[in-house]
Amino acid sequence: MHLAHYLGLLHKAQLNLAEAFREVASAHGDEPDILHLCRQQAKLCDEHAARLHPFAQRYAEEAPEEPDRLHSDLFRGTRTGGIGLLRDLQDLYLMATECDICWTVIGQAAQGVRDRELMDVVRACEGETAVQLAWVRTRMKQAAPQALVVAE
Repeated sequence: MHLAHYLGLLHKAQLNLAEAFREVASAHGDEPDILHLCRQQAKLCDEHAARLHPFAQRYAEEAPEEPDRLHSDLFRGTRTGGIGLLRDLQDLYLMATECDICWTVIGQAAQGVRDRELMDVVRACEGETAVQLAWVRTRMKQAAPQALVVAE
């Protein structure tokens, strides 16, 4: 059964996303909402990872390499200025998208093995991940005109 592989993939992806949200919060804390909301989103990612723990044990979690590679390829640290914020938000969006599709895949597997507890966790976390994606996308739209059109 390869469900363990995806549970490990998602667990690491959530932890990496949490760390990236924290880094963006620290680097762009001068933006009115970034510090608070990125910290809030990091906490949510940590909670998602914690909710996966019992299932990881149940399905003998493996530790795949994909999330670390994703983190290092997409997020090598924060940037400065308006365009830096925009690029950092784009990295967060891509990392959150990885989590989103993993929730979808795991949800399908949970249905296949008829694991109602896992399906409940997937439904809750998948919805919260969708909200994260919507917030990051909206924040990118807000940041784009200032970063791309207005000279600094």
